[in-house]
Amino acid sequence: MALAKEIMCGSIIESTSFSSSASYSKVFLNQNFRRNQTRFLVSPVLVPLEQRRTLHLRKVVRGPVAAISEDLVRSKAIQPSSSSPVESPVESKPVSFKVRAVVTVRNKNKEDFKETLVKHLDAITDKIGRNVVLELISTQTDPRTNGPKKSKEAVLRDWSKKVNVKAERVNYTAEFEVDSNFGIPGAITVTNKHQKEFFLEAITVEGLACGPVHFPCNSWVQSKKDHPAKRIFFSNKPYLPSETPAGLKVLREKELKILRGNGKGVRKLSDRIYDFDVYNDLGNPDKSTELARPKLGGKEIPYPRRCRTGRLPTDTDLQAESRIEKPFPLYVPRDEQFEESKQASFSFGRLKAVLHNLIPSLKASFSAENQEFSGFADIDNLYSEGILLKLGVQEELLKKLPLNLVTRIQQNKGILKYDTPKIISKDKFAWLRDDEFARQAIAGVNPVSIERMTVFPPVSKLDPEIYGPQESALKDEHILGHLNGMTVQQALDEKKLFMVDYHDIFLPFLDKINSLDGRRTYATRTIYFLSPQGTLKPVAIELSLPQTGPSSRSKRVVTPPVDATSNWVWQLAKAHVCTNDAGVHQLVNHWLRTHASLEPFILSAHRQMSAMHPIYKLLDPHMRYTLEINALARQNLINADGVIEACFTAGRYGMEISAAAYKSMWRFDQENLPADLVRRGMAVPDPTQPHGVKVVIEDYPYANDGLLIWGAIENWVSTYVNRYYPNSSVVCNDLELQNWYSESINVGHADVRNESWWPKLETPEDLTSILTTLIWLASAQHAALNFGQYPYGGYVPNRPPLMRRLIPEENDPEYATFVADPQKYFLLALPSVLQSTKFMAVVDTLSTHSPDEEYIGERQQPSIWSGDPEIVEAFYEFSAQVKNIEKEIERRNNDPSLRNRCGAGVLPYELLAPSSEPGVTCRGVPNSVSI
Repeated sequence: MALAKEIMCGSIIESTSFSSSASYSKVFLNQNFRRNQTRFLVSPVLVPLEQRRTLHLRKVVRGPVAAISEDLVRSKAIQPSSSSPVESPVESKPVSFKVRAVVTVRNKNKEDFKETLVKHLDAITDKIGRNVVLELISTQTDPRTNGPKKSKEAVLRDWSKKVNVKAERVNYTAEFEVDSNFGIPGAITVTNKHQKEFFLEAITVEGLACGPVHFPCNSWVQSKKDHPAKRIFFSNKPYLPSETPAGLKVLREKELKILRGNGKGVRKLSDRIYDFDVYNDLGNPDKSTELARPKLGGKEIPYPRRCRTGRLPTDTDLQAESRIEKPFPLYVPRDEQFEESKQASFSFGRLKAVLHNLIPSLKASFSAENQEFSGFADIDNLYSEGILLKLGVQEELLKKLPLNLVTRIQQNKGILKYDTPKIISKDKFAWLRDDEFARQAIAGVNPVSIERMTVFPPVSKLDPEIYGPQESALKDEHILGHLNGMTVQQALDEKKLFMVDYHDIFLPFLDKINSLDGRRTYATRTIYFLSPQGTLKPVAIELSLPQTGPSSRSKRVVTPPVDATSNWVWQLAKAHVCTNDAGVHQLVNHWLRTHASLEPFILSAHRQMSAMHPIYKLLDPHMRYTLEINALARQNLINADGVIEACFTAGRYGMEISAAAYKSMWRFDQENLPADLVRRGMAVPDPTQPHGVKVVIEDYPYANDGLLIWGAIENWVSTYVNRYYPNSSVVCNDLELQNWYSESINVGHADVRNESWWPKLETPEDLTSILTTLIWLASAQHAALNFGQYPYGGYVPNRPPLMRRLIPEENDPEYATFVADPQKYFLLALPSVLQSTKFMAVVDTLSTHSPDEEYIGERQQPSIWSGDPEIVEAFYEFSAQVKNIEKEIERRNNDPSLRNRCGAGVLPYELLAPSSEPGVTCRGVPNSVSI
């Protein structure tokens, strides 16, 4: 019996519920098998009972059984002894019999009336033949047709009986009829003859000699009336294209052709087609000329590509795609849409945002007094009392709201209150301190802009013919008194001077931005000095405006305060720096470098790599929800008059700034963490270090924690890649892999496709580097830039997204007003009540983890996502490494010597701590860009 288990890849008697059923036989082996075991090639087939009776088995349970091996039937090694009267069954014809599939369907928790009605109609019609039909496909070809070898069709059982089951997951069964030469199942086709789509989570075929065969599906199966083609699902066994079994080659190509589509027509929400298009749907010129926006993508304004929807052009501009406004959804392929729990979480957040925006709008329309914060206590009241009490309204405003909103308010008493942001949870006045201002440059929500200075003063790279002299207004005397006795050159040589430089990215747009109503800003540079204690301190801020004439003063330097007036000037200067920082963070580092730049790689992965491809299986969890969240951003956030335009300094020019950054600074080869740190001078190459670099600020929380995660991802990816690509030849000859990478560059990033910096894809090392970069960007980099938005930005004075006033000079008319009441001037320079609450509500939603979040080191169906046991084991090792990283981050956050993450009132740096609870937690690294 032990030998039987070994030959059959594990006992089907013990491993499957199918074989334990009373209707199926147990398997026994003749002693002759034992003598000939070395000549058997294990290839599962189904051997009928009657043939097995000729093998002198003592006990046989009647009924069809799962078989042993195809070669057990064919091999000449199976011969009876000379004294045996039994004839060999080898020459017998294959005999048909049955195996079982267990099909897991995920139910919706909430259904509307129409969905419930259609579901019950489907249950009725299921009994008369309008049912769900499956067909099993072998890895072998059928010698009669030279096509895929297929089972007879099987109907999903008991659909009508289980229509009222309330469980989240419901298991159904189907019986396939196959013959003893069927071979190993490699695919299943599914036809849905119902009216309603259903979510197919997984299929397990039981009763095979090598044990169960798993088919992870995780896909919506549409009705045949909408999509006539059969759905194809492959088993979890990965295959490179060159290794695809003969019986699956045609299906592999057919499925990819379906996913690519033909590039024509308007996409339906139920489609599964992945294609590229430019960003020509951000504006709405049909509604107003003020809402027209330039096309992003092409020679004039380079930009990554987004998912094509095929919507008709606008009437006003044939190059612009017509808009679909909320609550109607934009197209993304059906399986990319949010699952129910994610959608519920996002919808609740959107409701909060609507209410937090609507109520101040209504109240502001009653009285101008409610449009501004009169004091810091007004801001505090948003957290302690909520919007209604803060604005001094109760019944009168609720009467003006729609009934359904009033009901939701009454059901969720806290919906109109804001949670206290973490930045003021430990120290209410931390945001005022210079050390906290500096600390956030390396441990806040945007720790990727700071760079080490190698020359002083800094020099602009802008065209001096257009933007004036390239020289900075900063001089040695501005900072010399803040360098602990060092000269400027000594500070540079000892790597003590750092800068956050937004001069070149903002200056070309300042004239246009400052002409907008309620927008006033500078292009800023901030200089930091690294103290002996390992903390940074700001030593100078340069504020630049466009030059209006040869002798105009367009640059101003502000240094740390020496009296009351200079203290308020310094606070205003820091606020303007934060405004620049918030804009670059949102438009460049967050949106462009994670969301937008990854979308082409995701689109091409679905178009060019089969679900069987091992690299597709590796990337799969890191692509989850990204297309959907990017579509929602085009609809609500980055669109004309959307949240970004309404709440950030750049206004309608925000996406043009993002595109300018793509053209001037985005390079895929420098998007991996070690390269980015070296590019910014925040690390130096050092082969003796674990990740090949040494960080120049010893306590740089983002870099130090990030390198731990980067290293874990790199080790996991390297193990995975080397499993399937032992040498460069395999990489170069993998057509699906090469087509994916080529299309991602030449179509998805078409405007920069000819740049010399694109990494080559020729070796396993090249592939490891590319994949590690993509996974890093989708997981840890996005987490570091996203989930601290509300904890740091939810208190608007700490990180104002826009400013409405410049800093008055002594000869300006506003200077007397500023000196008379500097606090009032400061508050009037910040966003208004409406702008603030709208911004706060949106970043609250964006900072929220949904209940179905999958974090790094986690996967759906972790034990069966791949049919390669070595890879599954390697993934568990990766998961264990991630857990150890979390413990190390916790240790660091309790180390008092690390003053940038531990100390009185100092927030611990947890944005790269891998796990999190749902909600706004300021921690957690999801697998993908999912919010």
